[in-house]
Amino acid sequence: MGTTFYSRTSRRDYGGAYRAPFEFYPTPPSAIRALLSVESFEGDIWEPACGDGAIAKELVRAGYNVIATDITDWGYGNPGYDFLKAERVYARNIVTNPPYGSGLADQFVRQALRFTRETGGRVAMLLNIASLCHPKRHESFIRNPPSTIYAVDDCTCWPCGNPALATRRTTDHRYVWVIWDHAHTGPTEFRWLSTAPFEDRTAH
Repeated sequence: MGTTFYSRTSRRDYGGAYRAPFEFYPTPPSAIRALLSVESFEGDIWEPACGDGAIAKELVRAGYNVIATDITDWGYGNPGYDFLKAERVYARNIVTNPPYGSGLADQFVRQALRFTRETGGRVAMLLNIASLCHPKRHESFIRNPPSTIYAVDDCTCWPCGNPALATRRTTDHRYVWVIWDHAHTGPTEFRWLSTAPFEDRTAH
């Protein structure tokens, strides 16, 4: 699996852009609400990069039992759990916005697929759409094709949830929800998903 590397402090990437500590870029509530309008999950859900609970809180609101963990403490869930070093699975399904830096998202996908093969559950990951078009990931997607990919029309994950820390790179990112269902057969479906109908509710 390799070594897990999370930068504990903010840093600059190769282009000089700000990177949040522990790759903390909270998911807008509207993005998870939009997902839940088109997808459902049977059984418990593990959110292994829960941050401040942005995704987990919406899952709980929707009636799911959620196990929320993170490698560090952002004030929600159970801190001190490194998903990439976990030896047991805590729920049937896995839903998260994984850290992206240093190949972490790829490692999260592999680990989630390994665990859900055991449980028969499903995986939902919020990924940068550019991750679908990379030569190093081609074989991985061929071997483990998603069941559905949703292109999210409006989603900005601010560094540490703070727009003041954003750079042009932050707002340039475009996102997709990628769903893996081990029971799925046939080609991957590609759909469009709007967050607009889900932006008028306040998350608490």
